[in-house]
Amino acid sequence: MNEVKNILLVGVGGQGTILASEILTRGLLSYGYDVKMSEIHGMSQRGGSVSTQVRYGDKVNSPTIGKGNADILVSFEEMEAYRWLPYVKKSGVVVLNNYKIESSPMLIGKASYPKGLKEEIKSKVKTELIEAAKIANELGNSKTMNVVLLGALIKEMGLEDIDWEKIIAETVKAKFIDINKEAFKRGLNYKK
Repeated sequence: MNEVKNILLVGVGGQGTILASEILTRGLLSYGYDVKMSEIHGMSQRGGSVSTQVRYGDKVNSPTIGKGNADILVSFEEMEAYRWLPYVKKSGVVVLNNYKIESSPMLIGKASYPKGLKEEIKSKVKTELIEAAKIANELGNSKTMNVVLLGALIKEMGLEDIDWEKIIAETVKAKFIDINKEAFKRGLNYKK
């Protein structure tokens, strides 16, 4: 691979965006890619926006992705996908979790969740909608939603040859290895 590929993962604090990016980065490094990752936490502990940028290829000089340069945007939440949509290439893909998190103003009735975001995103770029929250809940642990999305991302990237189960086992706490391996498989094999 001569060209650099750009992956943008976005979500809300507490959704596991950074852990998914760490697993992705470790897997890409294990496969021999040069990888750069940057993360922005913002007010993540208060439910704010979180984004990580992962760039990989033969030689990567910068960890940041400019507007219109992301090959794939993985969004853990609908509004975050819409917010980061300008970063996706016209030929890019959005892996979109069918999931909404209401902000504080929405929770107290001062604002409402915007309607039609999924449709707007789909009208602008190829979009793969995944029910990651539903799958994670079926597994009995809603916190595995991030690894379900990671599996869907890996399928979209075409990098199933990497030993992702080994990378997951090396990255997550021992008591969560098995459920995260299963979450990854569900995302990798997800069919609409």
